[in-house]
Amino acid sequence: MYKHILVPMALDHGIADLTMQIARTLLAEGGQITALHVHEAPNNSVSVYVDESVMKNAFTRAQDEMNARAAAMDGVNAVTVQGHSGRTIVDTATSLKVDCIVLGSHKPGLIDYLLGSTATRVVQHAPCAVHVARDPA
Repeated sequence: MYKHILVPMALDHGIADLTMQIARTLLAEGGQITALHVHEAPNNSVSVYVDESVMKNAFTRAQDEMNARAAAMDGVNAVTVQGHSGRTIVDTATSLKVDCIVLGSHKPGLIDYLLGSTATRVVQHAPCAVHVARDPA
């Protein structure tokens, strides 16, 4: 059983319910779950053409949606940060001193074999145990 579990959540994927259920199963009595959304801003070549207020509003909307989701989940703290998904999940796990990460993963496509997936990066670099749940779809 784990005392502090980080559950990264992509707001546009449906696997969050499954990963949260797994986290609750793995959580020690009196433990804490932190739900994390990493908001990825457009890369530099695109951000040159996007007004800064548009990017700020997109982050704020993501943060509001994440807070609303977490509010509906008893005992879950929400964190929304901006950055690269894999690297930011690992950095957040390190800074929060979590002892387990529960994240979802889709069936890998060709691009994942060439570039690697977020789940792969987290598994390779996480400072703690990682439980990967495959999207059943």
